[in-house]
Amino acid sequence: MVTTTARITVPESAPPRRTLTPHQPVPTWLIVALVAVPTLLVVLIMSGTLGTIGTGSLIRFPQLLVANTPTGGDMGAHVLLPQVLADSLLPSGRILGWSNAWYAGFPVLYFYFPLPALTIVLLDVVLPYGVAFKLVTIAGLVALPFVTYLLVRMLGYSRPIGGVAAIAGGMFLFMESYSIFGGNIKSTLAGEFSFSWSFALSILYLGVVVRDVRQARGWTPLAGILLALTALAHIVPTIIVVLATVPLLFKKNGPRTVAPSWILGFAIAAFWALPLGLRVWGGMTTDMGWAPVTNILGDASPGTPLPGEFIPIAVLGGVGMIWAMLRRDDVAALVWLTLLPLAGYFILPRLGVTVLYNARLLPYWYFGMFLFAGIALGLGATEVARRSALRRPVLIGGTVLAGLVLLTATIANIHDVPGWVKWNFEGYEGKATYPEYQALMGQIDRLPPGRVMWEANNEMNKYGTPMALMLTGYWSEEHPSMEGLFFESSLTTPFHFLNASEVSDRPSNPVRGLEYNGFDMERGITHLGLYDVAYYVSFTERGADAARVAGLDEMAVAPPWTIFALPDSDLVDVASFEPTVWGGGGDFLEPALEWYDDVANLDRWLVETGPADWTTVAAVEDRLAIHAPYQTNGVVSNVVLEDHRISFTTTAVGVPHLVKVSYFPNWQADGADGPYRAAPSLMVVVPTQENVVLEFRNTAAENIGTAVTVFALVGLVAYAYLLRRERRERERTTT
Repeated sequence: MVTTTARITVPESAPPRRTLTPHQPVPTWLIVALVAVPTLLVVLIMSGTLGTIGTGSLIRFPQLLVANTPTGGDMGAHVLLPQVLADSLLPSGRILGWSNAWYAGFPVLYFYFPLPALTIVLLDVVLPYGVAFKLVTIAGLVALPFVTYLLVRMLGYSRPIGGVAAIAGGMFLFMESYSIFGGNIKSTLAGEFSFSWSFALSILYLGVVVRDVRQARGWTPLAGILLALTALAHIVPTIIVVLATVPLLFKKNGPRTVAPSWILGFAIAAFWALPLGLRVWGGMTTDMGWAPVTNILGDASPGTPLPGEFIPIAVLGGVGMIWAMLRRDDVAALVWLTLLPLAGYFILPRLGVTVLYNARLLPYWYFGMFLFAGIALGLGATEVARRSALRRPVLIGGTVLAGLVLLTATIANIHDVPGWVKWNFEGYEGKATYPEYQALMGQIDRLPPGRVMWEANNEMNKYGTPMALMLTGYWSEEHPSMEGLFFESSLTTPFHFLNASEVSDRPSNPVRGLEYNGFDMERGITHLGLYDVAYYVSFTERGADAARVAGLDEMAVAPPWTIFALPDSDLVDVASFEPTVWGGGGDFLEPALEWYDDVANLDRWLVETGPADWTTVAAVEDRLAIHAPYQTNGVVSNVVLEDHRISFTTTAVGVPHLVKVSYFPNWQADGADGPYRAAPSLMVVVPTQENVVLEFRNTAAENIGTAVTVFALVGLVAYAYLLRRERRERERTTT
């Protein structure tokens, strides 16, 4: 039997017409360009290469590569944290630990986020510290356009739509109507670079989870790993993105995909997350009482959900959201990610929640609408191409046009960002006032060791940030600043700002709900003695004059600052009276504040808990009616203060001693009972022998959390090994 095959010949004059559906690919170069353009713009702006036409310096040497000390807002003080991690914590085998650099001691990375700081330390091995720091601060911003593209593709959209959405996501970064909520360039430069990291990681996590549910992949480790990294970079995006994935639980395959990602994510981050949760639950943080933002429309400070620059995007984004839902696209999680934070912005103030700043939720609302605006333009270009005879050229042209519209509108509205980049990345060293600042730090460094209290004043922004003097311990290790960042991290925070209000002409008074007494140098000196502060640095004439009137010794002058020695005090005091135990219930902060206000009786110590034979009082003033003086002239000697260890020798065995270091549950005593939390925020121990040692040790929270993390990581390695072996067996069987 002979089989013949018919051959059809098509004349050269009539080539077959190629058709293009909306889901057929466009050239790869176009997709790469769509993602690369916003990424390149972010890099050029954040490197300090691009200025603005109005400044007269459109092209500059990239400040990103200058090995200096970054400054600007909180960023100017953030530079201390990686140094503490590298110099103190990691050499002692810790990631979470203690530092005496701020607040008479504070727990490091218990209430802040380790991933960016660890990355800075790692890069610092091969790069100058300032360059490593700046590269890490911009990393989340640079990643966002590509991460946005991946999210949109994982939602099931075509590459052209993903490319346009990548530009839209990148353009969100250039919003200039807010500068502290997080996510955009301005917030990052203000110090919220950990938020930028977490924001980008949360977007990628959401995309992976949605894809795995859509494609019925079930559980995959990638989602859990991404969620853990999101949490280790910042907690607020983690909360939001977890809530955004809740609707996926009601989809087919959703529970077996989403829930395991939550479990694995927590397990990997447990070494940090478990101590965080338990310490927050145990009341070891300071509630700053953040004033909620209640604006709705316009450019009112500090921000609104609908600033003027955002309104066109909001309108177009609304069109995109409705269009996507009418098409029944798989955007439920993205809609939830966009609208839930907006609802939370209005609901949290009504619930009286102040621990979580409601404006922190708005970046997801902004980003979601930018993303839906990009989807709308991408869908529009696709629909026009579908109805055209020249589908491929029309799709390419429409995609390029949509991208250009977004890009042009954004570039036209860039005003402040280049100047902010220059201000931050030229560093302290690039300021005209740096010689003044350097002279002060030199004077402080030449003084005997001791804590430094400085007069707060916003005019110090001329040195790079009003927080410039938070770095006294950065430039001179033996002279820690009483004030620092991470306000919530220390129980000393509210008492420090009470002190600052007493010795500053124009204090910031950031903790809401406190009764600030105003400028009162005598009162301030008494309070500073309780914290064993050695030096007061005045900035204004009023501060210097009041210090002189109070009889403080002038140690050095570095105009406009004057350094004064405070009256001698000791790190460890022996009790004159038996301490009283608070029995009035409630948070110990309130009775501690009342006790602190009674400056004439600060020697009548008040503790949260204590031995059974100490008297319990239900009112702070009741302690004065108890006459239980100690008949002793105890002497304390050989006092040594280290980051994770305090030691001293005493002749007053059995008598309570006040240790002037901030209280935290990880402090454990050898040779003494306690430590007990004492007003205002310090520790009391009762020596049982002459030599006393307090060490900052891991508790069950750290040990269990670390064990869970190790178990999760070992499990991941085993899973990868078994998966690889199974693949090899399958390939061998097939062969």
